[in-house]
Amino acid sequence: MRKVDDWLSELSTLAREEQLWQPGETVVVAVSGGPDSMALLHLLHRLSGQERLTLVAAHVDHGFRGEESAREAESVRQYAALLGIPCETALFNLPAYIEETRMNAQAAAREKRYAFLHQVAHTYGAARIALAHHADDQAETVLMRVVRGTGPGGLAGIAIRRKEKNVELIRPLLRTYKADILRYCEQWAIPFSQDSSNGQKYYFRNVVRLDVLPYLASFNPQFSQSLVRLAELASAEDDWLEQETKAIFERHIAPHSEGCQLNRKALLGLHVALQRRLIKLILSYIGLETETTSFESVETIRIAASDGAAATWSFDVGSGVRFLREYDNLVFTRANKGRMTPERSGYAYVVTRDAVRLALPEAGADLSLEEWAGVDAPRPNNRHEALFDADSLEFPLTVRNRRPGDRMQVLGLNGTKKVQDMFVDERVAPSRREVLPIVVDANGTVLWIPGIRRSRHAQVMETTSRVIRMMMRVNLDASALNQLE
Repeated sequence: MRKVDDWLSELSTLAREEQLWQPGETVVVAVSGGPDSMALLHLLHRLSGQERLTLVAAHVDHGFRGEESAREAESVRQYAALLGIPCETALFNLPAYIEETRMNAQAAAREKRYAFLHQVAHTYGAARIALAHHADDQAETVLMRVVRGTGPGGLAGIAIRRKEKNVELIRPLLRTYKADILRYCEQWAIPFSQDSSNGQKYYFRNVVRLDVLPYLASFNPQFSQSLVRLAELASAEDDWLEQETKAIFERHIAPHSEGCQLNRKALLGLHVALQRRLIKLILSYIGLETETTSFESVETIRIAASDGAAATWSFDVGSGVRFLREYDNLVFTRANKGRMTPERSGYAYVVTRDAVRLALPEAGADLSLEEWAGVDAPRPNNRHEALFDADSLEFPLTVRNRRPGDRMQVLGLNGTKKVQDMFVDERVAPSRREVLPIVVDANGTVLWIPGIRRSRHAQVMETTSRVIRMMMRVNLDASALNQLE
């Protein structure tokens, strides 16, 4: 049994080890009126002198239990006043809010409660919000997640310290069991209320607490302690894996319009555990709430990247997030409803004889034109450069994206070839096919597709006196085009 005098030294040591607070900070203490939160308020009050902490109590009456919850609010105010701690309270009509939003009761209560706690923290300039979750809560949480289905990260349970918005949520009692908290309240004559709803089996957590855990403890009296120990181990391993995943993200993830992209072989080179975590981190990065991302969705993406899967494929992950495999490029995008995409609008820019540079934002590239004397024109360095006989070009030229039926008389081939077939042959990603620029002359003849092929029109001969040198330069955020070089 923990001695009364041990509480402060143990809590002070825990605070240093877990960086729960820094001396001189303001801490908002969430106080429901039950034994856990009242003991936490008392403990932090005793520590506040040596730790130089400024405390603010915050209490929420959810409006579920009428006079009972009103009495709890009054007891919190009175006890905070006895300790000389300012107390902020709020009364919500949760039944009406639930009716309006159709949220479940626990989720609605948590949303309103945390919003109020953050409001109080902002008002007082607090860096921390202290919550009274304890070891028994941890055991219940881990077991609930196992029952509902969870991965290794879920076994970590409740975090002892977690950033939310601009405030740190801390749980100083997370390694302390309820029985010890009740003894502490008794030894210090700390008043507290008992929430009658804690005995109602309407809530899943109450069923776990009242029925499931006691039943399992009949097979292992230390079952709750085993769950807490499991959470400690899982938390440390989950933290290490998360750091490894973030390092991989920094090395391999590249920007892409409205999302990001990853080389398929880089993903396959990782252990399967890191593959799954990296996919979830990418989905989180582009704005998907990964708490609700199913294992099946992650596996669908992971398997789609395998060697035996289709070379081009797409998958709607949900909430506007889309995954595309485009050969060896894996693309994750989030739809932007306010943006007109090239697929819907197309683009076309006129190029006159005196043009020297043309910006192509849809393609993430620039086209430059230079005129040279025939004998002086440098030869192209790559397929993003091409030379044309200036006197054979029919101006004005047009630079546009592809259109149905586009064909080219390819240099070195007889007849014509569909532009669509050329894109397939060159393994151009489907998402790039609608934005890649095509240069056509005044008659609509396809002259050149930068990075792909040029036509046999306006070839430079020994007799050519003037040469137009065209060069396509890809911007950094359009790295998919670089794969064509």
